[in-house]
Amino acid sequence: MHPANSEAIAIAVFSRAPVTGQAKTRLIPAFGAEKAASLQAAFLRQTLQTAISARLGPVSLWCSPDCAHPAFQQCRVDYALTLHQQCDGDLGKRMLTAFERLCSQYPVLLIGTDCPALTTAHLHRAAAVLQQGDDAVFLPAGDGGYVLIGLRQAEASLFTDMPWGSDKVMAETRRRLLQAGLRWQEPVLLWDVDEPEDLAKMRSSGLMNEWFEENMT
Repeated sequence: MHPANSEAIAIAVFSRAPVTGQAKTRLIPAFGAEKAASLQAAFLRQTLQTAISARLGPVSLWCSPDCAHPAFQQCRVDYALTLHQQCDGDLGKRMLTAFERLCSQYPVLLIGTDCPALTTAHLHRAAAVLQQGDDAVFLPAGDGGYVLIGLRQAEASLFTDMPWGSDKVMAETRRRLLQAGLRWQEPVLLWDVDEPEDLAKMRSSGLMNEWFEENMT
């Protein structure tokens, strides 16, 4: 499942269901609810393929609002995944719960589905930070958040009363990491797709070409 002579690292993928009108809502004004949901579905499958191709350890899909959506069920079949329903509460509560469940067995990388630029090489670099003994690893995003968080052990202070959705998330996370005396690294800065201008960046980067050909021509 993972490269020989290396510690297994679990990957948890967080995803919203690709429901028309409820997925990628900030992109809806630019090109409509159906295409926004289609993009979310494409992001979901690409992210899972990247996570599985990294061959670091078990991959699980954490679903919101629940696991019932056909896209999630199809991913369970196609990728032989375990599905988990995200718990109630804000993003911090939901992420902390996932870490608490998984870190009893493995160090964990947690990612969303909004970063098409994320590659298996990025996952390997993040995993290596945990494998060498650091407490945490982050791949910050250009908007002030992060696209990946990895932990050897669940750490509640990184998730409680955080300004989620703002440009202060990574800065506040660094402050709390220092306060907790944790060792961490930030191997690379990436970007996620939330706004129409992000979609333009994705297209110019040559990512998701197949989706663009089907939906934007």
